[in-house]
Amino acid sequence: MGWPLRMFQEEGYYFVTSRCFQGRLLLRPSAEVNEVVGGVLARAVQRSAGTIRLYAFTFASNHFHLLVWARGAALAGFMQYLRANLSKKVGKLVDWSGSFWERRYSAEPVLDDTALVGRLRYVLAHGVKEGLVDRSAEWPGLTCLPQLLGPTRRLFRWFNWTKRWSKRGSEDMAGEGRFAQEWAEPVELEIAPLPCWKGLKEDERQRAVRGLVEQVDAEAQSRGTPVLGARAVRAQHPHTRPEHLKRSPRPLGHASTRQALKELREQYRAFVAAFREAAARWSRGDFSALFPPFSFPPRVAPTRAAQVL
Repeated sequence: MGWPLRMFQEEGYYFVTSRCFQGRLLLRPSAEVNEVVGGVLARAVQRSAGTIRLYAFTFASNHFHLLVWARGAALAGFMQYLRANLSKKVGKLVDWSGSFWERRYSAEPVLDDTALVGRLRYVLAHGVKEGLVDRSAEWPGLTCLPQLLGPTRRLFRWFNWTKRWSKRGSEDMAGEGRFAQEWAEPVELEIAPLPCWKGLKEDERQRAVRGLVEQVDAEAQSRGTPVLGARAVRAQHPHTRPEHLKRSPRPLGHASTRQALKELREQYRAFVAAFREAAARWSRGDFSALFPPFSFPPRVAPTRAAQVL
């Protein structure tokens, strides 16, 4: 069975998730991993040239979440760059050379302000809801919480391996590793305020974030269960494969009303029908077939073209 078709809007908000291969702890937090991940994420946003806006993020040991705004199909190129660079650079840090990601990423539309705040709360709950730390602020992995409660801009190092490859064989390169300071370039990562909070002052937005964090922490304390702790999280081996993984169907989208989800489902069905009709014509050699906006034609040679070749 093929992957479900991905439907992009002219512009829209998305909750993005990507998990490591077999759920292994390849993103296990450390100072080095956090720095490399932050640099790659900042560079990916920078390269998007305004077509991607980042609202929230969290990197757990075996997956990550992003809350973004994207224009058209820009999210596809953004995620390709982000995941490819994370797999190469974090993979090198943790001595992992095989497949880094389990499957393609999910990108679920977020349809209204209430759902956006709900997704932000979900991001802030990571590490706490899994019983790894007592409080959101204790999570040792890379998270947007410091930027939501302080300066929205944060500086990371982007390790420019293209510069390194250009110096291969030179005497100046002797002893310089992939993460040497010589290849490091400063890159700034900025968090944008949620659209529903744009009218609020900075201290009001921070107060709203603290309110969400307090809810998350209070729920964790009410459960009264022991946690693993940040030190134990950092001590885990990144190649560890969990015995059990949470697997659940991906939602079509996130909304505060059933009506909004119903309309999204109808819109998606119409999108799929239009795509399949265009794909059928395309496979018969009708290159005038129009695919829905921001979709990608099948990567197969049409039958007639194949016969000619």
